[in-house]
Amino acid sequence: MTLLACGTRTLDLATPAVMGILNITPDSFSDGGRYLSLDAALRQTEQMLADGARLIDVGAESTRPGAEPVGEQEELERLLPVVEAIAARFDTVISVDTSTPSAMRESARLGAGLINDVRALRRPGALEAAVASGLPVCLMHMRGEPGTMQLAPDYDDVVAGVMVFLRERAAACVAAGMDEGRILFDPGFGFAKTLTHNLQLLKHLDQIQQLGRPLLVGLSRKSMLGAVLNGAPVDQRLHAGVAAAVLAVDRGARIVRSHDVRATVDALMLWQAQQQA
Repeated sequence: MTLLACGTRTLDLATPAVMGILNITPDSFSDGGRYLSLDAALRQTEQMLADGARLIDVGAESTRPGAEPVGEQEELERLLPVVEAIAARFDTVISVDTSTPSAMRESARLGAGLINDVRALRRPGALEAAVASGLPVCLMHMRGEPGTMQLAPDYDDVVAGVMVFLRERAAACVAAGMDEGRILFDPGFGFAKTLTHNLQLLKHLDQIQQLGRPLLVGLSRKSMLGAVLNGAPVDQRLHAGVAAAVLAVDRGARIVRSHDVRATVDALMLWQAQQQA
């Protein structure tokens, strides 16, 4: 499958797509607080699209390790005006990074084209809301909640564990009435995983790709990169993040979530050129 129907728009995954990250939160690990105003959010969206992003992922609740949950009303007040404004101004697929059923329903109504849920539709009512939206859904692997997920995560085999979880969640979606063609998978880099777990997932991403659903990966600026780079802070992880994106695509990822759109797009253009040579 290369064409993904995303509401009123279609995303062609014949070539890997870069998803630009728009965090409208005060506490996200990399850019918290920078895009809280509607004008700032729209300027950043315009820039990421100019840099080559093919979809924009809007999130109003931080899911960094240790993050506190956001109330439903606060999330809606942050998220919905931005989704509506982007849909009105730009010809792009809007992804909503949410686990909240009401946010899924209202974002779909306002023009969102993809639901990106780090909790894989496990909040009460989320599965029903996602099915009713008619939108494709990205199911991500995570254990626990963001506030506690990094407290000694342990797996017998992290790749096998992630694959079992994703299969089970996809089966739950299909049983609830969702067409399998609407389902994407995200292995959840940095979510309830040690550095070794993350590296094993990246090394063996081709195994997860064999599940047969498009893979979305998020590696941009994450702490695993800082750890590999001997403690490099967030603003010094660009080159490793771009390398990780290329490795992920080479092992089957079709959507790469990134804060650094232009650098990632350029790197993937080179990857695509050598594929076609």
